[in-house]
Amino acid sequence: MRLPAICIPCTPVYIPHNTPPVRQSRSLVVTPVTFPIISDSARLQTSNQSIPRLNPLHPPHVHTRTVSLETPAVHHHNHQRAVILQRREHYSYHQVWRKPFYGSSSEREEYRKEVREQLKRQMEEKSVALKLQLATKFKETAFAREVDRLAVSSDREKRMQHSKAMMIYRDENKRLMEQRWKDRALTRSQEALEERELLRLNPINWSGTLK
Repeated sequence: MRLPAICIPCTPVYIPHNTPPVRQSRSLVVTPVTFPIISDSARLQTSNQSIPRLNPLHPPHVHTRTVSLETPAVHHHNHQRAVILQRREHYSYHQVWRKPFYGSSSEREEYRKEVREQLKRQMEEKSVALKLQLATKFKETAFAREVDRLAVSSDREKRMQHSKAMMIYRDENKRLMEQRWKDRALTRSQEALEERELLRLNPINWSGTLK
């Protein structure tokens, strides 16, 4: 079994940077490939500036994205970046409790001062929050009292209106009853007068025989 032949023009050849073009046999001209400039991650270990993460398929200073640009330098940069960030996180985590236990007297005093300031700030914030809460409760209480006062006043006004309406209704009923009584008495008196007049004009014992 024979392997397929390799065509020379299609085989990529990489030459280091700053190498002039070389004319080889079979009239093949090889152009040097320029790799992107990557910052040294070791210099950024002690600095606080952010370290950018590079894309292995699209390094900086390269406009065309090709798979051939995926170089170990970019992966090394990303790995160094991850290591530096882990070191920074570890350092910042251990710096929190290093000063109060293993620091100098000035560092311990500074730590105590910072703790006191934080406690004072927390007490002030708590006091402000308590005052705000009391003010809110006072406003709610005042609002509830005002609502209750308005409700009581409205109920009293309704009771007064109802009492006035009932008094008017009572007085009107009394007037109607008195008027009915007067009409009934007048009717009875008129009937009595008519009966007397009838008896006078047509007496029952007009012959005078009944005694």
